[in-house]
Amino acid sequence: MGRQKEVLARIGEMLRIRNKLVRQALAECLGTLILVMFGCGSVAQIVLSRGTHGGFLTVNLAFGFAVTLGILIAGQISGGHLNPAVTFAMCLMAREPWIKLPIYILAQTIGAFLGAGIVFGLYYDAIWAFGNNQLFVVGQNGTAGIFATYPSEHLDVLNGFFDQFIGTASLIVCVLAIVDPYNNPIPRGLEAFTVGFVVLVIGTSMGFNSGYAVNPARDFGPRLFTSIAGWGSEVFTTGKQWWWVPVVSPFLGSVAGVLVYQLMIGCHDEPSPPSTEQENVRLANVKQKERV
Repeated sequence: MGRQKEVLARIGEMLRIRNKLVRQALAECLGTLILVMFGCGSVAQIVLSRGTHGGFLTVNLAFGFAVTLGILIAGQISGGHLNPAVTFAMCLMAREPWIKLPIYILAQTIGAFLGAGIVFGLYYDAIWAFGNNQLFVVGQNGTAGIFATYPSEHLDVLNGFFDQFIGTASLIVCVLAIVDPYNNPIPRGLEAFTVGFVVLVIGTSMGFNSGYAVNPARDFGPRLFTSIAGWGSEVFTTGKQWWWVPVVSPFLGSVAGVLVYQLMIGCHDEPSPPSTEQENVRLANVKQKERV
């Protein structure tokens, strides 16, 4: 028995990845996969059932809880960004080194791509049956919207760009407030739930125009998957080449979110005053009594 444990321990040591950045990238990949799998899975249920298995609120709830679960899974290892715009904001504020930006973006995009693949496999028969053995991007039998965002008929590119800009800026402001240790810090362990709640609020208030991607990886990864899986290049040309809007605009929105938070809140934050010598003595006495 002891010999067996020793062998298992050696195998575990051999498989352990020692490079911290690689471990963090893997965590971001898995966290984003969870986000897309649960989020897009909820959209698939609604679209393929033609609204009998959910609605607008259930999609927002699914994405909010999916973000929470993704952060809970990846947060201890990588910080649980799950979004290139969030990583970009952290790099801008010098909370993360810039070397992480391209690596995290790649990992998040791969995770979103794989998450879309899982949803496609899960609903494979239903997707083909929905379009009578054809894959349509938009329209009455369109299914590409299960995986990536597309603009509503009323939305033009400029308004759509502003939509993604405001949505991402709002997300970043809220995330910065949540992780700011000097501004009503969230109780340890509840950060993931609070960020998920932020995503839920953004979805229920800003989801009508184009589905509030506010995440380049969450949109581009699944869109790339659909182009390979059978929907073709139309996924990049539909909606006046809409695909680039949820990729570019969130980065600019991220910059705006950082500037707004820092100018209005961050630069006015003050660390808690250090405890006095008298308070330290009292605390030492309390600890001594607890030991007794």
